[in-house]
Amino acid sequence: MIKKTKRQQLGRVLNIALNVFNGISMIIIGFLLMRVFVFGSYHIPTDSMTPSIIPGDYVIVNKPAYGARLFDLFDALEGKKVKIRRTPGYTHVKHNDVVVFHIPHPHGWDKIEMDMFKCYIKRCIGLPGDTLRIVNGFYRMNSDTIRHYGNFSAEQKLSRTTRQEIPKGIYDTFPGDPVLGWNIKNFGPMYIPSKGDCIRLGRTETLIYKKIIEWETGHTLHIERDTLYNGDTPITSYTFTHNY
Repeated sequence: MIKKTKRQQLGRVLNIALNVFNGISMIIIGFLLMRVFVFGSYHIPTDSMTPSIIPGDYVIVNKPAYGARLFDLFDALEGKKVKIRRTPGYTHVKHNDVVVFHIPHPHGWDKIEMDMFKCYIKRCIGLPGDTLRIVNGFYRMNSDTIRHYGNFSAEQKLSRTTRQEIPKGIYDTFPGDPVLGWNIKNFGPMYIPSKGDCIRLGRTETLIYKKIIEWETGHTLHIERDTLYNGDTPITSYTFTHNY
């Protein structure tokens, strides 16, 4: 009788332990699934989004809005180029949305790569098919001169700032061409490609889109006499395979 009672007690203890283990496992699995498909949390270390988001803030990302991004974790850990899939979202990115995205230049500005473990948080100014300009510090989209894009107070401050007041190395901007002379106060026009767009590559387009074309094709390209080349083959036009 005593042995039977001990076996019953042991059985109850094991049953409780198994239930606790199963419960904890389900909680962990549920949390991981929610992190993948439902939300992400990020700590903000810099002031680039001030005053909307300040250093030290934590932000929660709503993944179902645009759709969760899915990729092979092991390929990402090995530093390989990963194939990304996205679950369907219930909305799409709009002008002035604050978005979180993977860093496209983790190892320098000369090449587009995706670091799947580091993210930026920024405000979306332009969408696929838009033409972006900066005119005396103010963002302009397409032919719209009325709507405000970005942080209007910061743009007002920039418009009143002289070139001499801007630190060296910050004034000149992408693509770093002295003929274009684009800078943080006056930039563009720059067309933002949409999937399926076929663009003729003149001198300016070659400078703007070279890195994107390299990323999409996986080929290392070079510029010779203002023409883009893949080996010995000139590229005079290109059809984009992604939205930007």
